[in-house]
Amino acid sequence: MRSDKKIFSLMLALLSIVQLYAQNNADTIRTIKIDVLVGLQFDLVRFNVKPGEKLNLIFSNSDDMSHNLLITKPGARLDVVNEALKLGQKGPELDYIPISSSVLWSIPVVNPNQFRTLSFTAPKQEGVYPYVCTLPGHGFIMFGAMYVSSDGRMPELKDDPNIPPNRRAGDNSLSGTQHTNHQVKDQAVKIKTLHPYTPVSPYIYRVFIDGASPAAIAVSLPGDLSYCWDAGTCKLRFAWSGGFLDNSELWKGKGDVSAKVVGNVFFRDKTDFPLSFSADNKTPKLDYKGYKLINRYPEFHYTINGIDVYELILPNVDGQGLIRTFSIPDVKNTVWFNTDQSDGVKYKASAGSWEGNSLRLTPKEARKFSITMTMKEGGML
Repeated sequence: MRSDKKIFSLMLALLSIVQLYAQNNADTIRTIKIDVLVGLQFDLVRFNVKPGEKLNLIFSNSDDMSHNLLITKPGARLDVVNEALKLGQKGPELDYIPISSSVLWSIPVVNPNQFRTLSFTAPKQEGVYPYVCTLPGHGFIMFGAMYVSSDGRMPELKDDPNIPPNRRAGDNSLSGTQHTNHQVKDQAVKIKTLHPYTPVSPYIYRVFIDGASPAAIAVSLPGDLSYCWDAGTCKLRFAWSGGFLDNSELWKGKGDVSAKVVGNVFFRDKTDFPLSFSADNKTPKLDYKGYKLINRYPEFHYTINGIDVYELILPNVDGQGLIRTFSIPDVKNTVWFNTDQSDGVKYKASAGSWEGNSLRLTPKEARKFSITMTMKEGGML
């Protein structure tokens, strides 16, 4: 691994020399460098270019997992991310790049300690052009913004709605700095010590993990608790205590390596689906809409048969389980929350009445209710 990184660094150095020579002879081409930070983040979260400017983008990957980079039309990032998710089993062979008119330029999957370059001419139309990694689910948090404008103006970092929320806080000087061709060659040195936030729980990681679909979302919580929420099936898959994830053998582009759980699983969902709007618990039609961060905790948004559902998961105050808060504001029928006796936890509800292993809630009660899940004695599955 150490020799691979030396070769990687040497290749980048040689590339920089070639670029410097080219820049001295063709100052009209500007070079932009983007690398990857730990925690599914681009190091350069935004930059500004002029309309019609000729660009050479170098995307290098110093992370321990693979990434790609797509530049989309303004406002099209989430549409492209969701189209990439729909590629399913075809995703790896297509580098998770969907066939879409919203994708303007793309860099295929770049494995760890490799890089690729992309030469293109910036759009003549001014606007904010997102760039994003579209490996399964990464794009919900791994994105940035290319500002195309003649005057070089961008909003204050803390007020920029076009970058991830956790990048709007703190001092990230590169995010708001304009680079000339001669300045950008020094950027590679600076980014090695730059990190946008301290990885203190709660934090999110998009991973391939056994027991979930390729759209798994792993969340580390305070108190050594963690859980896996599956965007592909719109439900909490399992939860564990005692650590987070071992990514040392994480998937590197082949799709056959998963992150490993560190600790002990204390809950595993064994229902067909935990929520239903009828007593017969028919298979629902599900659609994942994304999530937003509330005090750094993700609140997941999805629909069941077209009805909006919001789910926020927090650690129990005693560190012995989870509190799941559901909001179903527009439901008109009875809601059932379904459990299984062998799933590893004991349940307590803030509303509704239990009928066997299912909680029955009126439409009014279902507008907002909480489920406390406490580890059973022994606490492990």
